[in-house]
Amino acid sequence: YEEGSSEDAWPPTVYVMVVILLGPPGVGKGTQAVRLIDSVGGEHISTGDLLREACRDGTDLGLEAQGFMDKGELVPDLLILDLIRDHLSTTDSETSIVFDGFPRTIAQAEGLDGVLLDVARGVSEVVVFEAPEDELIKRLSGRRSCTDCGAVFNLHFDPPTSEGECGRCAGPLVQRSDDQPDTVKNRLRVYESQTAPLIEHYSSHPASLKRVSAVQPVNDVQLAFRAALGIGLTV
Repeated sequence: YEEGSSEDAWPPTVYVMVVILLGPPGVGKGTQAVRLIDSVGGEHISTGDLLREACRDGTDLGLEAQGFMDKGELVPDLLILDLIRDHLSTTDSETSIVFDGFPRTIAQAEGLDGVLLDVARGVSEVVVFEAPEDELIKRLSGRRSCTDCGAVFNLHFDPPTSEGECGRCAGPLVQRSDDQPDTVKNRLRVYESQTAPLIEHYSSHPASLKRVSAVQPVNDVQLAFRAALGIGLTV
């Protein structure tokens, strides 16, 4: 945000950012990323969305990824990084980027640094969203995702305006299989063992590391998120 400018100025003057969102499943990273991008511009990158798009379009990388998924195997990090590199190569260098759901491990974080270097970019901010486990379990069991645009809503905290219908594109809303109650606790354990160490990793990274409490109304979380990025706008 341009120093000395009015917080009410529009459009906002924002420097080009590459932001990584960290936090356990259900903490609201996707919701906050979409709200930010809808308001101030930029691009929200979800590797899950990139995978689905590549598979749907039948690209070489998509066909390769589909082969792993058809066998029930995880898509290798190098293939995910190739998807990101391919996507960023067609993205305007003046477009701010918000990564949601990637990286998940230190190895992926190091690989992403290399990909960003290839396109003359680098991570500028890392924002960690935090909430206690009981809150996360409630959120995950109530989460609904749009099958068309990927927007995420929550029946308890951020409900769609129309039941079963996305408020952004009118696509159908579904409960993801990994949001079923019997899988939620395992997802949280995996996060703690594999992804939480990224916080320590980024604490010594050139990027600025900030923490945001997600235990507050959605608009308040957004304001705290923007403050962490230096974007002082009302929601």
